[in-house]
Amino acid sequence: MQVVSWLPRSELPFAAPSRPELLALPEPVLEALPAPVAEVKAPAAPAARSIERPKIEVPRPSAASSRLASKPVADAEEAPAPVVKAPVVPPPRFSLQLLRAGRCLLLVELPTGEAFQSRDPAYLLLKDMLRAAGLPDSPQILAEPVRWPMLTRGNLDQGPEAARDFVQAFVGVRVEDEPCVCLWLIGLPAVRFAGEADAESYNRELQVEGLGSAWALPGLELLMEEPQRKADVWQAMRRLMARWKSTDE
Repeated sequence: MQVVSWLPRSELPFAAPSRPELLALPEPVLEALPAPVAEVKAPAAPAARSIERPKIEVPRPSAASSRLASKPVADAEEAPAPVVKAPVVPPPRFSLQLLRAGRCLLLVELPTGEAFQSRDPAYLLLKDMLRAAGLPDSPQILAEPVRWPMLTRGNLDQGPEAARDFVQAFVGVRVEDEPCVCLWLIGLPAVRFAGEADAESYNRELQVEGLGSAWALPGLELLMEEPQRKADVWQAMRRLMARWKSTDE
């Protein structure tokens, strides 16, 4: 039964006395325990930082900053307006011939830009107009044609105002040499730069300072292209004819 020792719960009658060594209980043998394993502590979580919202400081305008802020506006108001340059106007182009017929001067636009030839259709038309007006039909050439612009290079002003001043001075010298009773301005360049008028003034009498009485007529080439204009020229001529006829008498 594998019983090493047996002890009765109570004293048995007639039993031999128990030996004390048998009653001593052996001390339990304590086995050496393994060395305690060091506890691996989990890394301590960092303490949660308190999230603080950054403070936004709104700068308050000071007196100095107010002056600086208002300065650009004041400067903008005081700054002069930009100067707008006038567009560059190209010089006008024309050729004019000055003639004398009786007591009249004729400033005529040259249709081809060259001096009249005896058989030019424009010149033949001019002779017919002079005969109808009762003036000599072989006008006298007074000077070389005026061609504008005068120079192809250089910085000389050759705009419309300069052209007007030159043409009026050119004709004015001839008027001073021998006065005329009427200045014929034949063609738009003659009307514009000597009479300071435009095409609306055709067949009208003009008063030009320094040049006296002038008569504005369409150009010879225009009269050949649009013959119906000749009737208006003839009516205007009849109104003015007495001016130079009475002088010849």
